[in-house]
Amino acid sequence: MERTLAIIKPDAVRKNVMGEIIAKITEAGFTVLGFKLTRISPEQAGAFYEVHKERPFYGELTSFMSSGPVVPIALEKENAVADFRKLIGATDPAEAEEGTIRRLFASSKGENAIHGSDSPENGRNEIAFFFSESELIGNKR
Repeated sequence: MERTLAIIKPDAVRKNVMGEIIAKITEAGFTVLGFKLTRISPEQAGAFYEVHKERPFYGELTSFMSSGPVVPIALEKENAVADFRKLIGATDPAEAEEGTIRRLFASSKGENAIHGSDSPENGRNEIAFFFSESELIGNKR
């Protein structure tokens, strides 16, 4: 099984579409290992998105991600990263396929409702940024 991290971003939290997004994720066969409603500081957002530090959108991205509550969600599924990237759609909602999360809930390229890990390695690292292993319970009994 592969793991990936989703983050419901501040714009989607403000729109109160968290439940609809989580429903789409679980309907697509992902197992939720853990999730929480939290807030990240500009410094935490900067550390999380450090890989993009040299990109022109870095400042805007970290400011946006720390502008309100977010919902990080640790997910598991065979082929989780690729399947989740397909489920969320293109970064620009205008270019995202019909039925994808970004097409349905995002308003712009900058405020695109959801984050998804871009590789299995980043999925593991990003999950560890928000969750300790003991917090990841999924369907364990």
